Amino acid sequence: MSSYAESGRAPRTLTEREQRLLLKVTGEHRAGFRDHVLYAMALGTGLREHELVGLDMGDVFDANGKARRRIVLRVFKGSDRSIGGQDVLVPEGLRAKLNKLLAWKVRGGESVENDAPLFVSRLGQRLSLRQVRHGFRVWQERAGFERRATFHMLRHTACSNLYAQTKDIRLTQRFARHRSLVPTMVYTHPSDDDLARAVEGLRF
Repeated sequence: MSSYAESGRAPRTLTEREQRLLLKVTGEHRAGFRDHVLYAMALGTGLREHELVGLDMGDVFDANGKARRRIVLRVFKGSDRSIGGQDVLVPEGLRAKLNKLLAWKVRGGESVENDAPLFVSRLGQRLSLRQVRHGFRVWQERAGFERRATFHMLRHTACSNLYAQTKDIRLTQRFARHRSLVPTMVYTHPSDDDLARAVEGLRF
């Protein structure tokens, strides 16, 4: 069980402004498109960092070279001891980014074979967790973050965003792929953005 669920504290998430800045700076930087899609996938699917780097091209793209609407995960939390699989739905806007990533990879001479990694390093190897975390620190600085965020905060942000949009804890549980509802309950806590909007509405 997560420490947040045990403590009852709200998980640390990116603010709406930080999300916009992160996607803006990576989307506009010539060398940032791979990471732009990586962060968009984390925010759009709630996938953990090791689940993201474990994706192969064939997991994400169909035989016609189009991004799948549903990704069946081979690598996920507990996959080494799980009999069944897990899957995630891919929003339409994220599928459009993935299709652009495929074209970008082809132009750059990267392999797009089914067993090739989706996210690769400059040396053409599967992106490592260390590289993911280092890159995230670099982009935070370029985006002008006023605090240090961890990559896992993207998953917490995705789950919190979904709950804020739907107010449906069961949908959020399914999105987060939690077996129990208990760890999902942390996403019902109001965010700093929620508090700011409420305060702005005060009459005095």
